[in-house]
Amino acid sequence: MPVLVLGFLIIGLFTWALSDEDDPRAGGPAKVSCAEALGFGGAQRPANARPDRCTMQHGIDIAYTAVLRMPREDVRGWLRETYPHAPEIRTGDPCGALCLDVTHEDGLPASAEAHVVQVRVEYVNAETALVRFSAFTM
Repeated sequence: MPVLVLGFLIIGLFTWALSDEDDPRAGGPAKVSCAEALGFGGAQRPANARPDRCTMQHGIDIAYTAVLRMPREDVRGWLRETYPHAPEIRTGDPCGALCLDVTHEDGLPASAEAHVVQVRVEYVNAETALVRFSAFTM
């Protein structure tokens, strides 16, 4: 009988651990459409971008993330078009190849529900950029 009880406990813990990964009730990130994640930060998905994963996490604040792959040559243009009044795009350490931080005070569109948008770009190879987009409230 103790072996049976122990077996049920182990199976229960294993099932519980696997179920929390994308369960917003457990505080973990939930998968959402990339249009929703980008829209929260006042952006639209570039036509030439391929989404990897887009999530939303809700607690005291709301946080959306989007990970996109797109042509390197298109990243700066997309950022300038999306946030025309934002500060200059920064390059180099510690932000990676490119980074941009935008708030309502310095260029975030009025349509954005987020208080802050952060974009971090890494170059995967000569043609492709990995774009990490975060939009959140504070």
